[in-house]
Amino acid sequence: MTTTRTGRPRFPTSWPALALAATLAIAAPAWGQAPQVDVDGPPGVADHPVSRLGRPLGSAGMQTSQESSQPIGGRAGPSVSRAPIAALSPPSMRTAMEPARFLVPTRAPMQGASYGELDLPADAMKAEIGPADGLTLDQSIDLLMRANLDLLALKYEIPMADADVLTASLRANPIVYADAQLVPYGRYSNARPGGQTQYDVNITVPLDVTGKRRSRTDAAIRARRVTEAQFQDAVRMQVDNLYTVYVDVVSASETLRFSEAFLTGIGRLLEIRRSQLTAGEIVPAEVDELAARLEQAQLQVRESREALITAKRALALMLDIPRQQADSIEVRALIRDFREVGRSDDELIRLGLENRPDVIAHRLGVERAGAEIKLARANRYSDVYLLVQPFTFQDNRPTGFKSAYSYAVGVTANLPVSNRNQGNIKRAQLNQTQTLIERQAIERQVEQQVDAAAREFRLSRTSVLEIEREILPAYRRVHDTALRRWQGGETPLQDYLEAQGEYNKVVREYRDTLVRHRRSMLSLNTAVGVRVLP
Repeated sequence: MTTTRTGRPRFPTSWPALALAATLAIAAPAWGQAPQVDVDGPPGVADHPVSRLGRPLGSAGMQTSQESSQPIGGRAGPSVSRAPIAALSPPSMRTAMEPARFLVPTRAPMQGASYGELDLPADAMKAEIGPADGLTLDQSIDLLMRANLDLLALKYEIPMADADVLTASLRANPIVYADAQLVPYGRYSNARPGGQTQYDVNITVPLDVTGKRRSRTDAAIRARRVTEAQFQDAVRMQVDNLYTVYVDVVSASETLRFSEAFLTGIGRLLEIRRSQLTAGEIVPAEVDELAARLEQAQLQVRESREALITAKRALALMLDIPRQQADSIEVRALIRDFREVGRSDDELIRLGLENRPDVIAHRLGVERAGAEIKLARANRYSDVYLLVQPFTFQDNRPTGFKSAYSYAVGVTANLPVSNRNQGNIKRAQLNQTQTLIERQAIERQVEQQVDAAAREFRLSRTSVLEIEREILPAYRRVHDTALRRWQGGETPLQDYLEAQGEYNKVVREYRDTLVRHRRSMLSLNTAVGVRVLP
């Protein structure tokens, strides 16, 4: 660039030079202008991963203010802050997201085998099954807490909530800004007079006059408590899944025992009939019928063993036991227990409302919703920004005078004329009402679940007692009578097989009712939220 005799600048006329000058003007602000200082990803405003524990109870999901990207002030000068509000805003909490389901789904129990025939083993009426050193239910629960991979992953939600508390408690950073203003293209002269060049350094400090940081930290702490309760409820659901898988192993073990007992009995009977066939006392058709029944019994034993292996591997997966060791798992399980609960339905419901983690989480969610209201009200007014400019240098050398140093102090405050966070305040209030209704709904659900679990427990207990004391002995007598008559030649084989079939139905019902009662005991624990039965 050159100058004319009158001191006016002469710009190059070539189009490439003009294009280059325009590009530079767009890419970088000129000296003496208010800079647009954008801070990428200030603390707390970036998106965070969705919590794997479920919907964050009590969170209002408030929106960020639209003012956060606007700079404070717009002209050059020593008393105007050039910092953007986005850089001065205090860090916010983790954005509330709303996943709709738990990571830990409820497992459906395996169905007992309904084919083939069963018989009671000699030790069918004992209270516990399995070897003395087998894996007990209590040991399984302890191992679940230490080794289950799903729970180990979910545990990290709590330290992440601690990190959210830390983020919410952080103060906004001050902004340091330096500039040079009124810098001439060339030099000032009497022919081209101008103001003296000025160099400024200023610091802008945000002042939280409405307690936003305190309210934000309180809301984050309450959110952490909700996360803890949600994790405890995830543990409750996973323990319930363990109950299901553990009883599946017990059920498969009992099916195998009952199948092997029938196989042993039909094998002995077949040996007797073969001896009679050799002696010419019976016809071959009766032996062929028993041989077919023996093949069916052997098939059921093989199928029962495979079902037991499948159940054991499901248990090993929950307890993080290597697959190579899964088939060798043995359980020591309670199967016959006729004790009463010892508490009324009202007492059980009260225990559930006091101890269920999902109820506690919703109650804490109501408290968190109240904290969100306080936070929304604290956000009605923006921070006041204190500008301290300790150094201002005015260069008077071109005019022959001594240069001067000075300082400046200023305050920038937002005028809450239109935006006083009315929308977020209203949303937070509605969210608190919504959370209260959700808490009432979950309390009603708990009452219904505890009542249903208690009724199922009593019904299954009564069923087991009636089958064991009345129905099973009666059908056993009918079966034994039919067997004696057939062996004595009084009735044909078909009559005995019909009696055996009816007896088999009762044995299968007895097995299923035992398993059903054991499930009902553990389901009552899950419904109440505490261990009321072994």
